[in-house]
Amino acid sequence: MAKFFIDRPIFAIVVSLLILIIGIVSITQLPVAQYPSVAPPSISINATYAGASAEVLQNTVTSIIEQQLSGIDNLLYMTSTSSAIGLATIQIFFEPGTNPDVAQVQVQNKLQLAIPSLPLIVQQAGVTVVKSTRNYLMFFTLSTPNGSMDEIALGNYIASSVLDPIRRVPGVGEANMFGTENAMRIWMNPQKLYSYNLTANDVINAIGAQNIQIPLGQLGDRPSVKGQQLNLTLQGQSTLKTPEEFDNIILRVNQDGSRVYLRDVARVALGGLDYSTRARTNGFPSAAVAIKLSPEGNAVSTADAVHAKVAQLSKFFPPGVKVDYPLDQSAFVRISIQEVIKTLSIAIFLVFCVMYLFLQSMRTTIIPTVVVPVALMGTFTVMKAFGFSINVLTLFGMVLAIGILVDDAIVVVENVERIMRTEGLSPRDAAHKAMEQITGALIGISLVLTAVFIPMAFFGGSVGAIYKQFSLSLIASMLFSIFLAMSLTPALCAMILKPIPKGHHDEKKGFFGLFNRWFSASTTKYQSIVGRMLNTTGRYFIIYAVIIAAVAILYMRLPSSFLPEEDQGYFITNIQLPVGATQERTLAV
Repeated sequence: MAKFFIDRPIFAIVVSLLILIIGIVSITQLPVAQYPSVAPPSISINATYAGASAEVLQNTVTSIIEQQLSGIDNLLYMTSTSSAIGLATIQIFFEPGTNPDVAQVQVQNKLQLAIPSLPLIVQQAGVTVVKSTRNYLMFFTLSTPNGSMDEIALGNYIASSVLDPIRRVPGVGEANMFGTENAMRIWMNPQKLYSYNLTANDVINAIGAQNIQIPLGQLGDRPSVKGQQLNLTLQGQSTLKTPEEFDNIILRVNQDGSRVYLRDVARVALGGLDYSTRARTNGFPSAAVAIKLSPEGNAVSTADAVHAKVAQLSKFFPPGVKVDYPLDQSAFVRISIQEVIKTLSIAIFLVFCVMYLFLQSMRTTIIPTVVVPVALMGTFTVMKAFGFSINVLTLFGMVLAIGILVDDAIVVVENVERIMRTEGLSPRDAAHKAMEQITGALIGISLVLTAVFIPMAFFGGSVGAIYKQFSLSLIASMLFSIFLAMSLTPALCAMILKPIPKGHHDEKKGFFGLFNRWFSASTTKYQSIVGRMLNTTGRYFIIYAVIIAAVAILYMRLPSSFLPEEDQGYFITNIQLPVGATQERTLAV
């Protein structure tokens, strides 16, 4: 193969340019994440039982749904919470690799078996099944520093104009509002109910019977009289909308013809649907939207899409409404990736400097330097083909591979130069002979390194999900390196290197001359030290055994963890008051 590319250097360059271009295109399409997706796929079930305590919610909703969820394929485990505000959440986790769409369908089918056994109020409110991760990706809030809108008005605007567009953003698993929308509030007076001999159920039934939309049919519809020219759809009174209309709901008609209205036993006013949550941003009343990522979503692209959608919607916000992002996990992901890219750039620069220091020729230094970006771009192509993401581990694999990438090219370049210097061959003939000598060694080195790293790609569970991308990206870099060392590198040697007369020794002066003399003296001293060590091998084997024992002891004593803890630049403080504490008391704290 090397002979083919040496004789056709233009073809070798074209192949390398093709790898470079495909890699650049792949970079633009690869998702960006901090780590590979390691969490098992999860499906969330949410149900609301207004006014129910946590115990009632657990007994009448959560446990009934849990009983029906057995028998789902690849089910790993489930967790559930029943809160005192009437919200039940069941999180179902599946084996890694499970298709979230199939899992969602199975959960919905099982949920339908439990729906008839749930309280009627829960059925009317609806039970939702969504795909999402467990932790929140980001929060954004709407507030009015000028006080033009309170938290209820802001929540109502979010519910009517913001929440649905955000839920349609690709990658968003859940979008929940921390706030409340407008609702018609009815506060019943127990004493007045008693005096009229009414109960709360009488009021609820009357409201349900009179607050409905009834179709009235059509006039002139078939069968119509002969000569009928038009028909008319009749529209009756719609559902009630104002407090005054609710006030006029009839609860009972007495025998004497008198009527008992809702206003006689209750106070009706437009207020908030739920007063259990209040949000503030920088001290100003606000309403917040919390976003969870879908199992197949990407944190950075989803956050960017949410920012873009909010910016688009903000053009229609009421005057004085301000958008804030108190928490955005994607910012830390971007910083992490930027730091690794910075490290990658520094590594490439240092490799170039070290190669130039030892090779001491710009031509011979350029050849291995050109190989690095081509091999890295080829790795991005493989990552795109396997569905990987640009994350800390894949980039770390590339950082680790840089030294291996230039090693193959340096071996080729130095061997070509050695043959030209000792045998006086032309660069092309020297490249042919050099590749005949080292092709087997290059392939053997690549196979050995591949055998070292490829077992990591077959680890199971979350550990395997993490290190699979690291392992395969590193192996892809090495394979592209050996391919380029047998194609582009010898072709460039034949094109770029200058002929060297046989037996020529280029004496360097200045800095390089000083460095060469120092390096030669250091090499001689090192060889003498090794020679003395070979005369007393037993003593040094004992020292080696002590070092190995120390490594084993330290390895056993070092703490272990799944992933390193990293400072993401924010605090979340949770203050919990005694059971029964009022919201006013909580706000004061």
